[in-house]
Amino acid sequence: MPAEKSRPGSCSCSVVHPQAVQLAVQAELETGTLIALSELFKVFSDPSRLRILTALSKTELCVCDLTEVLGMNQSAVSHQLAMLRRARLVRFRRDGKSVFYALDDAHIGKILKVALEHVTEGRISL
Repeated sequence: MPAEKSRPGSCSCSVVHPQAVQLAVQAELETGTLIALSELFKVFSDPSRLRILTALSKTELCVCDLTEVLGMNQSAVSHQLAMLRRARLVRFRRDGKSVFYALDDAHIGKILKVALEHVTEGRISL
């Protein structure tokens, strides 16, 4: 009988490593937390929203500034900002007729920075 060929990245043995399994089981997240994390990554998955977050990682901007930076109309920018607000990624303040947006807290900038370092291998910095 010929030797079984294993696929790249798969084990060719059936040994279970109890300590490693126990650590992985302890690291499991509750279903509600998994769903919330999944929803957060969905919000991050849109290029327009990432462009907004990246711009806001540098400075607070009003909606008019964001439309100029992104080359999008105000309605489209406002729609994306509403999604980012619901996800608690941005906050806003009014100043007369202007509405200024900023990242909701420092965690958002850190998430962007770590993700960017991962995809660019540290070649670009925020």
